[in-house]
Amino acid sequence: MTTETTAIDPATVPAFTLASGARIPAVGLGTFGSDRFSLEEIAQAAGVALRAGYRLVDCAPVYANEHLIGPVLAETMGDLGLAREDVFVLSKVWNDAHDPAAAVASVHQSLADLKLDYLDALLIHWPFPNTHERFAAPDARNPTSRPYIHAEYLAMYRALEELVDAGLILHLGVSNMTIPKLRLLLRDARIAPAMHEMELHPAFQQGELYQFTKDAGMVAIGFSPMGSPRRPERDKFEGDVADMEHPVVVRIAAELGVHPAEVCLKWAAQRGHVAIPFSVKPTQIAANLRAVTEKPLTPEMLNALRSVEANSRLIKGQVFLWEGSGSWLDLWDVDGTIPGWTGYGSTAAE
Repeated sequence: MTTETTAIDPATVPAFTLASGARIPAVGLGTFGSDRFSLEEIAQAAGVALRAGYRLVDCAPVYANEHLIGPVLAETMGDLGLAREDVFVLSKVWNDAHDPAAAVASVHQSLADLKLDYLDALLIHWPFPNTHERFAAPDARNPTSRPYIHAEYLAMYRALEELVDAGLILHLGVSNMTIPKLRLLLRDARIAPAMHEMELHPAFQQGELYQFTKDAGMVAIGFSPMGSPRRPERDKFEGDVADMEHPVVVRIAAELGVHPAEVCLKWAAQRGHVAIPFSVKPTQIAANLRAVTEKPLTPEMLNALRSVEANSRLIKGQVFLWEGSGSWLDLWDVDGTIPGWTGYGSTAAE
């Protein structure tokens, strides 16, 4: 167990400023443990993380552990004498709750499970109202799945804007979006999204989308920051790049005398986005946070890491495809348009 004597001072952890002026730490604890850890282990890791100096916890209803994380957060914050405003807690709306009333109910359930009066941030987990069973097979398809329909997404978003007005959500954000979808949302939203969570790691830098996100005033949050070696088997494909085994990452790690995972986290913080690593081991939890407080990458190292980019998307999202779509590429608007019911070249009614 991480103790007070080994904790990292939260004041030494870099943070980024949201459009509201609030600050979000550069490293947070992810709470999606794939199928390799029990829900109880993951919940206890949240307490370990707070004791180690973390002040950001990334949660979601689909992880099925918010009801366990809530009591751990409350107990640990009490033990440490932390005020509510000292900890940034983020949750999401899952794909089965895109109906406006269901989205509102989901937020209330997350608040009850996490034992909170408000969420620091609420993200829409995916832009599709398509769900699947936990640990679904790679070729699993839900016959009710739909392409992106902007009017439906906007109706949900507007219901969540009302929760911002009510003070239940401090910041509203999105996840797994694309530039075409973001353009529509930014055009029509009353409250602009404050953050965008997306897959970001050295082998998948998403340069164009990343810059669009930042230019639009959003803070970028990166999941799978070390290349997600523990991702579900359904998300592993031939040709995926293992960031922590890449020769450039390995060389830089050796030069700094750190683990390759720490290079990936340093890259994220110095590039300017939040990283959400996952671990249940106290030593790794502490090392992930300490990585951004010492031994920074040199400009030469940052430049070298540009060469690691391989367009290697690991979380392809194929389980969200709808009948009539082509491949997982239909989820990502790769030609600059939003595919409809029969893929690119078709449209979905608004």
